[in-house]
Amino acid sequence: MTEVRRAARLSAEGWSFNRADRVQPVLRELDFSIEPGERVLLLGPSGSGKSTLLHALAGVLGDGEAEEVGRLTLDGAHPRASRGRAGLMQQDPETQVILPRVGDDVAFGAENLSVAPDQIWPRVEKSLRAVGLELPMNHPSSALSGGQKQRLALAGILAMHPGVILLDEPTANLDPEGVLEVRDAVVSALADRSATLIVVEHRVEIWQHHVDRILVLNSAGQLVADGVPAEVLSRQGEALAAQGIWVPDHPPRVEPFAAAPGEALLSARSLGVGRRGIAVSEGLELLVNSGEALAITGKNGSGKSTLALTLGGLLKPVSGLLHAEPGLSAGLDSRPRQWKAKELVSRIGNVFQEPEHQFVTGNVRDELAFGLRHQGRRSSQAETDARVDELLDGLGLTELAEANPFTLSGGQKRRLSVATVMAARPQLLILDEPTFGQDALTWRALVELLRSALQTGSAVISVTHDEQFLQALGSRRFRLAEANSAEREIL
Repeated sequence: MTEVRRAARLSAEGWSFNRADRVQPVLRELDFSIEPGERVLLLGPSGSGKSTLLHALAGVLGDGEAEEVGRLTLDGAHPRASRGRAGLMQQDPETQVILPRVGDDVAFGAENLSVAPDQIWPRVEKSLRAVGLELPMNHPSSALSGGQKQRLALAGILAMHPGVILLDEPTANLDPEGVLEVRDAVVSALADRSATLIVVEHRVEIWQHHVDRILVLNSAGQLVADGVPAEVLSRQGEALAAQGIWVPDHPPRVEPFAAAPGEALLSARSLGVGRRGIAVSEGLELLVNSGEALAITGKNGSGKSTLALTLGGLLKPVSGLLHAEPGLSAGLDSRPRQWKAKELVSRIGNVFQEPEHQFVTGNVRDELAFGLRHQGRRSSQAETDARVDELLDGLGLTELAEANPFTLSGGQKRRLSVATVMAARPQLLILDEPTFGQDALTWRALVELLRSALQTGSAVISVTHDEQFLQALGSRRFRLAEANSAEREIL
């Protein structure tokens, strides 16, 4: 089969999209035309419909999923008729890992497009190099960190040589170096304009000098800006920042905050963490006190999420000691791994890197009430309702109280996942990438809610690459090094 690389043309003419489970349209009367080879940055506040638009352009929204009005096309036809022309990287790369070995996973898309076998493996090798994931072809994909899975998903898309590449927050969970590596890999791969690019990203500064246009959606799903980046940002920068868009030179205003550490809650001595008995980091010395924020930092693959799960009592230490101090254990075994679920939820709240992994009910309100009902101590219905309403309001989820958690946007799911563990007011909160998918307004709301938890004596441990978030909580940093050791430094 002869390889043809041809950039796609995209357009919308009065196109609206309304989900069956929403009262208001997700996207309304969009009009735009994107020429072959253009690079576009798509912006908007959390929940504005950015991911929905990418899914529509990729042709993966089901026919019966919602009502469409107007016309949306890829090369003149509905995107559903042009599948294979678009490569979509979703917000959660976990959902795009298909095969157990890295090389096979990257090759999967190209194989399904009937690319000649002698072309596939050179593409796979080139794509893995481009995204900085130079691992053996037989490396298990299940052993990759969240950030590495993002690179894997991107490599699979690049190997397909699609006509349009649609990237939904491709750098969200990457370390600072990885952000630049992945962005530069995309820019380099499309230097010949062989594919059209639309990228969704909350942090404008990452892409603003590498795209031709910026499109902006407002909270109602309407297109409110379309133009050259410098013009859009200079002309509408202040207005866009007011909507929650991370506009350079318009950071969210957050007052300085100083944590006030109290009694010891959790300590680690010569701790080794890993999975299936294989250590990824060893010799860790750590003390967590009430009322303080601790940030676990380090490069992708250094074991941050594994350490967080171990501290949260969900993984058994590979070696050394993890000790819950009396202020946390309150008469239980000093090893959190031995606690029952209801004992754990009232003491330690764990927020996973993938929000969907902790949703257990059919609507947002019930999700928030679930932890209160299963924490081992009784709360009246009035107390439960008051706490749920407080969290819904604090994190901007009130209008979504009856929605199914799995239908929310990525940023909304993240806020819900944080709120579900905060509902029971645990003494220790452990959050894996808590600011993923947040616009500037929801980011600030999340910061304020966590500050209030710190002020009431809870400790907050965050796995994060977000330096602004780290500073806003007055966090002490615990940096995991790559060579099975850890470095600590105080901010």
